[in-house]
Amino acid sequence: MSSVHKPQKSLVLIGLMGVGKTTVGRRLAQALKLQFRDADEEVEQAAGRSVSDIFEDFGEAAFRDGERKVIARLLEEPPMVLALGGGAFVDEETRARIKAQATSIWLQADVETLVKRVSRRDTRPLLRKDDPETVLRALLAKRQAAYAEADIHVDASGGSHHITLDAILRALDDREAKT
Repeated sequence: MSSVHKPQKSLVLIGLMGVGKTTVGRRLAQALKLQFRDADEEVEQAAGRSVSDIFEDFGEAAFRDGERKVIARLLEEPPMVLALGGGAFVDEETRARIKAQATSIWLQADVETLVKRVSRRDTRPLLRKDDPETVLRALLAKRQAAYAEADIHVDASGGSHHITLDAILRALDDREAKT
């Protein structure tokens, strides 16, 4: 196990849907004795309705606006592990705020792996209209440049969430050793 100390700022997990941000995030928070928060859940609480309902009733732009405000509020709180929805880091204002106030970690996985993972549940509004593989490839193409600006890049396609957690802890260790 790693020797990472409790971070001085929040750790923000980014990446496409299905990459494991929530599952790995919970384990990372536990390993570092930090609180875990999921941006989508926080948006749902603030809005009093599900992400799917927000998308359906008000559209993606309204959802992104609420998401931006919720993330800004969360970043003002004591350090935590925060899992973002797949599109949140693409927002320029959100990305700048995260760069200034947190450490971003891009969980990456190949599209084939993501397709397998997301087909297990029907809770993702962006996958309802088209073939998941087509949607994920298009989202990756659109979001990759923003994701690439993350402080840390971790391969999350290698099987278990435990392997991903260890890779994050090693990357945090390496980063800490350089500062």
